[in-house]
Amino acid sequence: MRVLLQTRALALAALLAGAPAATAAPATPPAGALKLEDCRLMPPGGVTGVPARCGTLEVPEDYAQPQGKRIRLAVAVVPALDRAARQVPVAVIAGGPGQGSRGFYASVAPAFERVRRTRDLVLVDQRGTGDSNLMKCGDGKDDEEDGGDALDGMLGDAEVIAQTRACLGRLPGDPRFYTTSVAVRDLDAVRAALGYAQLNLYGVSYGSRVAQHYAQRFPAQARALVIDGVVPPGLALGPDLALVAQRAIEAAFARCARDRDCAAAFPDLSTRFAALVADLRHNPREVSLAHPVTGKPVTRTFNIAQLAGAVRLLSYTPLTLSVLPYLLDEAAKGRPAPLLAQAIAVGDSLGDELAEGMHNAVVCTEDMPFVDQAGVDRAALGRTYIGVRQLDTLATICGAWPRGVMDADLRKPLAGKVPVLLLSGEVDPVTPPAYAEQARKALTDAVHVVVPGNGHGQLGVPCTPRVLATFFDAGTTRGLEVACLKDASRALPFFLDANGPSP
Repeated sequence: MRVLLQTRALALAALLAGAPAATAAPATPPAGALKLEDCRLMPPGGVTGVPARCGTLEVPEDYAQPQGKRIRLAVAVVPALDRAARQVPVAVIAGGPGQGSRGFYASVAPAFERVRRTRDLVLVDQRGTGDSNLMKCGDGKDDEEDGGDALDGMLGDAEVIAQTRACLGRLPGDPRFYTTSVAVRDLDAVRAALGYAQLNLYGVSYGSRVAQHYAQRFPAQARALVIDGVVPPGLALGPDLALVAQRAIEAAFARCARDRDCAAAFPDLSTRFAALVADLRHNPREVSLAHPVTGKPVTRTFNIAQLAGAVRLLSYTPLTLSVLPYLLDEAAKGRPAPLLAQAIAVGDSLGDELAEGMHNAVVCTEDMPFVDQAGVDRAALGRTYIGVRQLDTLATICGAWPRGVMDADLRKPLAGKVPVLLLSGEVDPVTPPAYAEQARKALTDAVHVVVPGNGHGQLGVPCTPRVLATFFDAGTTRGLEVACLKDASRALPFFLDANGPSP
């Protein structure tokens, strides 16, 4: 999950009991319903878009005050290729928290082409993200001005509090109303405005929390769920993140040690990485390099936050993980510029994609208040490359952040007959397979699939599009063929130098 607990640095009921694929036509849209026009959805940093139909829906910022301030939700529908099929659509929900679903879909659209043959795809930028009253602390042009330093774990508590309060003063909305509990009401309002009787849902990372809670609050409208990189409802994200990330990087080091070429190129990498972490905690250094996007010469500080952010995010996918031993070896040899370039690239990308105001609204309402600080094993966190400062900084931020709306059952496990396909990557550095197992326990029509060698998010696995389409067509996990996912090892050969793996 792109949980983004330090945004800049770490760059967070039933289908009617087993019925077959629903064929009921959408209900007739009510008068004044959401109107759509042709548009193109752009992926973050992309130059070509995906055709869709777009519109906006006005909703109350505070549903308890329907006559008060209203905000506009950015909505898009990617129409089914077979318009006569009229099957229950699929709502695609992005992660973060803080990522807009329309831009996310545009970056992964091929994964949904099989689903789209017979089903509309519904995309709602969750309130506070994308074009739905974006809750960012600033314009992203100046890290100090937009609150980035407050979130990178390198400032003192007083500075963190000051920047957090400055961020709150710049937000365009009241952060108390930008939580999951309010967002699921928005999603159902969009469903009704579009005239759909039900929704299927795909939610990735934090989006899996949204999908589960939608099914909890609107069981008659939730036909079937795919949750990918699963966040179980009862889990308070925060204390485990550093431990999970450490286990993932240690698994990568162990695989390198078992590989003859990798072990020869990067001997004893685990020990040398630990030494690099210890050194950077006390001795940040200035590094000159070409900016990875603009190519212009820049000088940046290479510190533990930069290292931790780069390592954690490069652990997300097999492709980026394959180059990580080489980058760490270079840094350990006193050549940190390649790794720092990656840290800058991923940090800038996340700064563009994710709304830290909305992120904090969710985490400071739904996660941090439920962390047992007295029970946190700080010694264990201190032995990880992320350390304790991440958790402490977030606790400081949330101490100054207002708690928002949260349904009483938000943390209640989703239960019952709703069909749920749970997807995990074997070496996911943020939502490990154990999380999905926790979410699966109370479900009676559920299958959990772990993809060997893969990280966070399974849309890139070649047979995932077929499995998604088959599952949504069947409307049940019973008899669902998932062997292609279980057998699809995604581990890639490690880069041995800048030229790539050995032939």
